[in-house]
Amino acid sequence: MDRRLFLALCGMTAVARPAYAVPKPPPRFRLNLYNPNTRESFTGPYRDDRGPIAAAMAELSHFLRDFHCGQQIAIDPAVLDFLAAVMASVGAARATILSAYRTPATNRMLARTMFGVADNSQHLYGRALDIRVERIAEAMQAARAMRRGGVGWYPRSGFIHIDSGPVRNWTLDGTGLDELLWRQRQLLAGSGLPHDALAMRARRPLTVQQRLALGRVLARAEFLARHR
Repeated sequence: MDRRLFLALCGMTAVARPAYAVPKPPPRFRLNLYNPNTRESFTGPYRDDRGPIAAAMAELSHFLRDFHCGQQIAIDPAVLDFLAAVMASVGAARATILSAYRTPATNRMLARTMFGVADNSQHLYGRALDIRVERIAEAMQAARAMRRGGVGWYPRSGFIHIDSGPVRNWTLDGTGLDELLWRQRQLLAGSGLPHDALAMRARRPLTVQQRLALGRVLARAEFLARHR
């Protein structure tokens, strides 16, 4: 075959091939967030290849402030990286932020009215977010598999907690066990025993008086949980 004819035919074949669009990967360090408590939004990159973007981090510190009092703190970029990874894992275009930074006063107030609020919460240090995203149960499973920090699952309320602290998981689903633990905490507060008496028992023996008091607290908590 003539060489020029052969090349021409090859060129025609190449032109005739259908072109397939290559999907662009989602931005690694871009967030689209909404806070229903303040009705504010954040959209844009917060980090580039050189590190966190100062102006964006300042905007996020304000956006993720304690909405109860308006105070803010520098937000840990690691928890934002965690959030971006969780969103990407389920293809979520947007995340709703229910709670972010908390002052000690706000945390104490929430601990008095809500079960599951830790005394030394990662929210106090700008390292925790309570979020809602699409496919929330799948997002929770993906977050736990990443092992990038703490992941709390609140199925009845429809949100997950993520933080950049130690790796740990918990679930509060409104079962009788949740109620029992909540009653135990309330009763411990008025018993003279430390609020973490059960954890203390695992570390070192309690005194006779403490064991008797703890037994009464647990029995009372179980009774109240069953007769609420």
